Amino acid sequence: MFPALTWLRAYQPKWLRADLIAGVTLAAYLMPAGLADASLANLPPEAGLYACLFSGLVFWLFCSSRHTAITVTSAISVLVGASLGDLAGGDPARFWALASCTALIVGALGFIAWLAKAGVIVNFISESVLVGFKCGIALFIASTQLPKLFGFKGSHGDFWERSGYFFSHLSETNMASLLLGLATLTLLLLGKRFLKNKPVALFVVIAGIIAAASMDLGSLGVKLLGQVPQGLPPFGLPAIHVSDLNDLLPLALGCFLLGMVETAALGRMFAVKHGYRFDANQELLGIAGANVMAGLGHGFPVSGGMSQSLVNESGGARTPLSGFIAALLMLLIVLFVSGALRYLPQPVLAAIVLMAVTGLFNVTALRHFWRADRTEFVVAIAALLGVLGSGLLRGVLIGAIISLVQLLRRASRPHVAFLGRIPGARRFSDMARHPDNEAVPGALLFRTEASLLAISQPPRMWI
Repeated sequence: MFPALTWLRAYQPKWLRADLIAGVTLAAYLMPAGLADASLANLPPEAGLYACLFSGLVFWLFCSSRHTAITVTSAISVLVGASLGDLAGGDPARFWALASCTALIVGALGFIAWLAKAGVIVNFISESVLVGFKCGIALFIASTQLPKLFGFKGSHGDFWERSGYFFSHLSETNMASLLLGLATLTLLLLGKRFLKNKPVALFVVIAGIIAAASMDLGSLGVKLLGQVPQGLPPFGLPAIHVSDLNDLLPLALGCFLLGMVETAALGRMFAVKHGYRFDANQELLGIAGANVMAGLGHGFPVSGGMSQSLVNESGGARTPLSGFIAALLMLLIVLFVSGALRYLPQPVLAAIVLMAVTGLFNVTALRHFWRADRTEFVVAIAALLGVLGSGLLRGVLIGAIISLVQLLRRASRPHVAFLGRIPGARRFSDMARHPDNEAVPGALLFRTEASLLAISQPPRMWI
């Protein structure tokens, strides 16, 4: 139940320096990510900081991956932000409480899945569906952030409504905001090109705060982040009605599926690369504990983050202790530094979000599907259009249904190998793969490459 008890007993003092450096680097990434993703979730910026802080304090105790970093993610954040508006009824405090309660439900689902040893569920979500869903998320997020980059207020609705509003209101562009946002994007692109896996976003945030405070950018029409409370929030259950639990269940299930697939994919990747054992079922317990803590600490749902985990690995992390160190640093930020964030310009934050979602739109994967398997390409596009046309929550469900249909189709049409004798041997193999094999006269040999299912019949009584 607690893998940390195993690796802590074998912990070597020489690893501490590497874990400490990785933890500092990870914390430098977590702060701008928390601020940016909180805006995607339509929550105050401190909610993202709380989510990263409290989830990081416990995830390292339960996870089996040595490099996965728990954090808020763009996909889950925008799913939360787009799903709770009607239920909250325009009340920001209720919206925040519902988001925190969603994290608690995600934690409960993770614990139930861990008890049921349901880690195998991740195998039911195909890669093509995941690629298409992420591409749809990237486009949706871009439609929410471009108005902020151009300095005018965006609209509500789906991707098409937001995009139409954006193009019809370009005349309201604030040039100071646009120039600041484009300069930020340029710095982030240069940092990605020449300072790979370095906390460039943190330095951009600091530079933006200094510029706004010294040049009075607010007087030029540049919108600032606003007051960010300093200190810890009250720790406890969010104030919601019991009847809200049933309404939140579909959203929590969608967040749980996304978090489970993303976290398991990261864990498998690092385990193969570094040669250690990964337990997908154990990771469910890590997701459960992290989300429960995030919910109790006024955060919102979290999962393993791709960019943050890669930063943690490249920083030299040897054990999950780096994640705990990053959480402690986040605690110091919340206690002593968060007040200075009120000067952060919104265009800078929008540029950070837009830069982050470029990694979600995987053109290379779509091109590969087009060349290698047109069916998988069609599935990916269907998932993408499902997100853009039916909304994010329905897009998750559409993706899950498509994955199950694919599984049933493959199971119902298994590959059948027709066998021939290997020349000069007494063994047989697939003639389609080995055309030189010799057919057996008067016999047709074949192998069904699938499970054989026998239907049991009730015993018959003969008199």
